[in-house]
Amino acid sequence: MSTRPISDYALLSDCRSAALVTSDGSVDWLCFPRFDSPAIFARLLDENAGHWSVRPICPAEVTRRYLENTLVLETTFRTRDGTAVLVDTLALGRRERGHALGASSPGVLLREVTCVEGRVSLEVTYAPRPEFGLVHPLMEAVRGGLIARGGANVLVLSTPVELRVSGSTAHATVTLRAGERLPLALQASWGWAPEPARCHPNRVHRRVKDTIAGWRSWSELHAGYRGSWHEQVSHSGRVLRALTFAPTGAIVAAATTSLPESVGGERNWDYRYTWIRDASFTLQALTTAACVKEETAFFDFLARASATQLDRGVDLQIMYGVGGERDLSERLLPHLTGWRGSSPVRVGNEAWRQRQLDVYGELLDAAHELHHDTGRLDPLTRSFLVGVAETAARRWHEPDQSLWEIRGPSRHFLHSKLMCWVALDRAISLASVLGAADRVAGWERTRAQIRAAILTQGWNERAGAFTQTFDTEDLDASVLMLPLVGFLPGDDPRVQATVDAVAARLTDARGLVHRYHAADGLPGGEGTFLLCTFWLAQALAMAGRSARARSAFETAASYANDVGLLAEEVDTVSGESIGNFPQAFSHIGLINAARTIHDTTSADVAAS
Repeated sequence: MSTRPISDYALLSDCRSAALVTSDGSVDWLCFPRFDSPAIFARLLDENAGHWSVRPICPAEVTRRYLENTLVLETTFRTRDGTAVLVDTLALGRRERGHALGASSPGVLLREVTCVEGRVSLEVTYAPRPEFGLVHPLMEAVRGGLIARGGANVLVLSTPVELRVSGSTAHATVTLRAGERLPLALQASWGWAPEPARCHPNRVHRRVKDTIAGWRSWSELHAGYRGSWHEQVSHSGRVLRALTFAPTGAIVAAATTSLPESVGGERNWDYRYTWIRDASFTLQALTTAACVKEETAFFDFLARASATQLDRGVDLQIMYGVGGERDLSERLLPHLTGWRGSSPVRVGNEAWRQRQLDVYGELLDAAHELHHDTGRLDPLTRSFLVGVAETAARRWHEPDQSLWEIRGPSRHFLHSKLMCWVALDRAISLASVLGAADRVAGWERTRAQIRAAILTQGWNERAGAFTQTFDTEDLDASVLMLPLVGFLPGDDPRVQATVDAVAARLTDARGLVHRYHAADGLPGGEGTFLLCTFWLAQALAMAGRSARARSAFETAASYANDVGLLAEEVDTVSGESIGNFPQAFSHIGLINAARTIHDTTSADVAAS
């Protein structure tokens, strides 16, 4: 089984697919041609499921970083005899710049090692295992590389050195002297498609440089935020772009599947899809760290993917494939042992069948974020959003599974009611854009009903806080959204009491926040959620507690790994990263919390 810490991995992306690379130069995860495609390397989930390593033969001191303003990874190996630098990237399309990133990515993993001092002997091990390790391909040495055939894929490895083939694994050793390079490239195609041409060594070098220029051109266009923690915000913006499927604008929740929420547990889900739940948070983050083009592409994807469902009287789906697919049926991969024995390993996500009423609010909040001061919505989208508001008004009083996708019985979750209130509040604000002035009076009446229900049934005197569900004492970090969406001001006494309750009863000794402690219909437990800790930081800032807000932010942000990537959760015992990686929600939380803390602090200074 795989035991390497999750935080040891760095992300590569061509804005269509993703790879994860260890600190010692092993690609342990790669999905081509999409984020949700079957993995070609999956040692992340099983020691025998494929990898591609390039590393010194003798012990080395290792440091790594992303090249400035890029997601091109540079790993430096210092041995007793010399120093070598490994540069890894998924190639962008030739001369792709700015907003075009990912538009024509060729699906090529580039790796280039340069000896910069002395001499360094390297070992290359290439063990592709398509379809999550099920396929052990047949390998054939050809001029300029190696071809692997098996299953639906043909893999072409371009290399100037000869590899020794043993079964479905190839090895090579090579010694580089100062100034010498080893260029490598891996391409994948379908077994029935024309075989990709090998990459000439000089072409590998040119494509690496071109990809660096592509990422830097995007970063230059998205450097508008200059507030607190601007470097982390900028980097998180690049991570969100890296998790974007460029052809549609969809943003995946994470690059991986089945990294667990508790070590050895079964809370292992496939996150390589797009959730409506993330929509409004994502657009807020993109407003800060990116720009309107990314926002528009993401919202347009959501509107296209979810169109027609309300017309048929069915629940609005909570999540979609990156191409807009709706059927995300879940299946198990029993041949994989899972990260640190955490099984089962799942592909697909059965939560797509759940009812979650919060999605209506998230969609309309996203529309409000993007279109409140414009009239750029087309007639079909306007009609669809009116239907979203009407559905929220009609169904807000029904039970559901909540944004946390509780797999137990449906309940009356406060957050779901809150987001139905948001749906109507934003629809009222958008009424002129939506051409729905005649509906405003009805929406206002229902909005008032939801507000009254939350204030009476959502507040619990015994708990001294707003609670997870109506008429219970259980806390839930999602109630921190009350001030964040504008339902109550941050300095409202009930909000302050709720913030204090979350800080006292849902926060661990490290200062990180759990989602909840209540039973959720699943065995085992989970770690603390970085997103929830960023929510706490935001709520504290809106309550005027800037010092505590900054402290909570710094605590959560400190769990980024050495290249600035955040996982979903932190293990409550060991303090290590767990959950799918890197997690878009955590980076979204960082961006939004940084902006809120900066804005509220600036406002306080101006007022004084």
